[in-house]
Amino acid sequence: MAITSTAKIRPRALVRASGGPRYAVALAVDALGTGLLRPFLLLYGVTVLRLSAPVTGVAMTAGVVVGLVCMPAVGRWLDRGARSTVVAASMLVRVLGVALLLATPAGHAWPFATAALFLGIGNQAWPAAHAALVATVAHGRERDTALAAGRALRNAGLGTGALIATACLAGGTTALQALAAVTGVAYLAAATLAWSVHLRADPAAGPAEAGAADAAPAPAPAPAPAPRMRALLAANVVYVFCLNVPEIALPLVLVTQLHASPVWSAAIFVANTVLVVTLQVPVTVLMSRFSRRSVLAFAGAVLTVSYLGFLAATSLGHGWGAPAVAAVSVVCTLGEIVYAGSATALVTVLAPARALGRTLARFELSTGFGLAVSPAVITGLAPHGPAALWGGLAGATLLSAAAVATEKDQGRQPKASGAGPSGSAASTSGALSASS
Repeated sequence: MAITSTAKIRPRALVRASGGPRYAVALAVDALGTGLLRPFLLLYGVTVLRLSAPVTGVAMTAGVVVGLVCMPAVGRWLDRGARSTVVAASMLVRVLGVALLLATPAGHAWPFATAALFLGIGNQAWPAAHAALVATVAHGRERDTALAAGRALRNAGLGTGALIATACLAGGTTALQALAAVTGVAYLAAATLAWSVHLRADPAAGPAEAGAADAAPAPAPAPAPAPRMRALLAANVVYVFCLNVPEIALPLVLVTQLHASPVWSAAIFVANTVLVVTLQVPVTVLMSRFSRRSVLAFAGAVLTVSYLGFLAATSLGHGWGAPAVAAVSVVCTLGEIVYAGSATALVTVLAPARALGRTLARFELSTGFGLAVSPAVITGLAPHGPAALWGGLAGATLLSAAAVATEKDQGRQPKASGAGPSGSAASTSGALSASS
């Protein structure tokens, strides 16, 4: 379904819609710090703390999974009106994780596991808190663009941090400890900046987005419970596999099946980061002429085509296989960009204002679960051949896209005065107290 109005890229308005200049700096600093440590946390456990690789991996996985348990509490906190405070808290808890990491004696697994837990809690809580903050400041398609800009900025920070950390790895264990310390300082600075925005919403406010084009009518003006979104949440678990394709699936296939140089994996990862940073906002703006649900279903179709493309590329064998995989990875990244630009935006539209936090928390639970299980699923399917891996992913993603397209929205928010043709309200949905 096409809609007539589209967003436009206006840098100053985009910064304001994303939370303001100070909040944008906080996002950049937080992402830079995360990029310095997160890709090398396993290496830190093995080289600095002298833990075995299996023990380190289990501790990190447990930290991510147990971190998901905090999401219902985060959702309830957001529904009480907190915004910038929750974002700052998600950064501060990671400061605690880094401090515990630096204090862990060599050979001790439990303190490392606890540090991984605090880092996992912060990493899981941040996306929902950030989305709720942007949903409070921005409306309509401007909100979608602001969410896309935040993702592009975060990927740029993560990539820059990872490059800096890679250059510093020659310093050995001392360099890794220094990177961890700098990460803690970055998290602390980012938390301070985010908290200084002082943004909250009135929990007694009206709908999260009045007159949203992606929701169906509801007769009662009273806020409804959090929407179930069963098909959307289940589909999201499958969709997020695409985020681990460049990091896990492609390196595994290129090195173990095609016997290609690791340079191909590195080049694909860099290309993925660059494409997300440069295209996330323009593609989101381009897709704003269509309903978010239709765009999300289209993203599933693009990802399905890319998985089938990987299946065809791997059949070429050594020689042409690696370049073909690299070419198809561009299609996969485009699907990822379309998915990321529509999924969270659709959830913020479907959620009633008083259930925005709980709805986003449930969505991030599905995202976190998908990210947690996808490495095991990918590595489990890969030994059974390309058909099992790519055919399985293609089939599951196509079914997910169909489920997204056919799911019926539960209720439409009553249209507020001043709502534009695209469903965006002229005033903020809730009483705000912001200084930025």
